[in-house]
Amino acid sequence: MTALAPSLLAAGFYISGILYQMHCLGKRLAVNASLLRAIGLIALLAHAVSLYIQLTTPQGFALGLFNIGSLISWLVVAVTLVSSFRAPVTSLLLGLYPLALITALLAGFFPEQGTTLATDQDGLLVHILLSVLAYGIFTIAAFQATLLAVQDYQLKHKHPTRFIRTFPPLQTMEQLLFQFLLCGEVLLTLALISGFVFLENMFAQHVAHKTLLSCLAWVVFGILLWGRHFRGWRGSNAIRWTLAGFLLLMLAYFGSKLVRELLLAA
Repeated sequence: MTALAPSLLAAGFYISGILYQMHCLGKRLAVNASLLRAIGLIALLAHAVSLYIQLTTPQGFALGLFNIGSLISWLVVAVTLVSSFRAPVTSLLLGLYPLALITALLAGFFPEQGTTLATDQDGLLVHILLSVLAYGIFTIAAFQATLLAVQDYQLKHKHPTRFIRTFPPLQTMEQLLFQFLLCGEVLLTLALISGFVFLENMFAQHVAHKTLLSCLAWVVFGILLWGRHFRGWRGSNAIRWTLAGFLLLMLAYFGSKLVRELLLAA
């Protein structure tokens, strides 16, 4: 069974979610959160089917660049939809649905023969799943920080756009940001510990840069959480540190895979 059909179905529903939100913004209507969640749920189910087909192969789990990107975007949307039942985060979906749309189509149209993990490597699989979970949570935090920066800028200059007016108050946005950061830091800690436990050498030549950048990101997020708790850091400080840590993580994983699987393989 090909993964392209469910990928296209998922893309269709992601597009529907994007168009619905844009229609509400254009007409100055309140977004129906239940309808937006229903659209997202159908998209996630189709996306999950395509992911299962793409990731599971007779040789093991296909963990190439596009497949992992698609998996992370699926996780990000899923976590955001679940979080929307208790927190006002539906505004994030206007940026996250396009991300999921693009990664689902890339994985669907370009089946990969990249990195494969044997099914009997349980410890390594735990490490990879924890890493993906951490990256997904920090992706949401990065989107949250970006929206917070836009909201703060427009409110200070007294010309908030229609989109910004749909956001919760700044204080609520900051609280949500630090909740995501704390959750991501815990997952990243577990991912690093599992890597040191299950990998023979976390500083071997082919993974040394990834380990170093991930550890630096862990330190950056740790300092930010410390500063929030003991120094009351907020606003631009929180935004800059969040985006800096996320950039380190992005370089740690996607930078290395981009060079190794696309540029060097060309």
